[in-house]
Amino acid sequence: MPGPGQRDDANQSGEAPAIQTVRRAALILSAFTVERPRLSLSEITARLGTSKPTAHRYTRALRAANLLRYDAQQATYTLGPEVLALEAAARAGLPIAAAAGPYLDLLVREINQTAVLSVWNGESPVVVRCVDNTEGDIRLSVRTGSTLDLLRSAQGRVFCAYLPVGEVPGLARKLRGTPELRALIEDVRRTGIAVNSPADHGVRVIATPIFEGEQIVASMAVVGTVATLAGEAEHLVTEALLAASRRLSAELGGTATA
Repeated sequence: MPGPGQRDDANQSGEAPAIQTVRRAALILSAFTVERPRLSLSEITARLGTSKPTAHRYTRALRAANLLRYDAQQATYTLGPEVLALEAAARAGLPIAAAAGPYLDLLVREINQTAVLSVWNGESPVVVRCVDNTEGDIRLSVRTGSTLDLLRSAQGRVFCAYLPVGEVPGLARKLRGTPELRALIEDVRRTGIAVNSPADHGVRVIATPIFEGEQIVASMAVVGTVATLAGEAEHLVTEALLAASRRLSAELGGTATA
């Protein structure tokens, strides 16, 4: 029996047990944020408004489903790997991901480099579609669901350039304090092209925006090596990428241009 003040085990809201279970599981998962990626059992209990034994039963069930992970050393929970798969599947169902498919396929056939589509998740770019190159000695791939660095990745720089500054956490402060970043963002707006920096592990990425109306809705990018995306080859790939992104934007009714 629950002790005084405990209201967890009895379904006092009148909800069907299955509905209450889903609601509580959703409450737990939604408690994790970029700012708070780790939560203790006490914090999860407070989120649910239940006793610790009840909260622990839910966390145990979510761990069994790989939706939560438990760090015994820190006594905290984090989101589990299955959440990434669900996120990738959800984002793959976005209309922009479906609309971009043929353009990515055609671009890869034309330039034989990996092509990637990313969308904004409110904090940073997330990869929702990847079409790998199929020829050559080196084959590059990017995992769907990957979260990209805001300022180092080419896609992150594209979103920084074309999203309203207030929609990018911390960007206004960084622009005020870093003249080099302001110049970089202005160059992306001028050219419609961003490049990752540094070229991590010899990988070079070139990205450009996709528009629907006047709003950026995605970033299309080409992923290659510093050797394959250099000199005249880089110029040709960039031109093909710009052409593909502009055609996709036109299909979506985009009025802005890169």
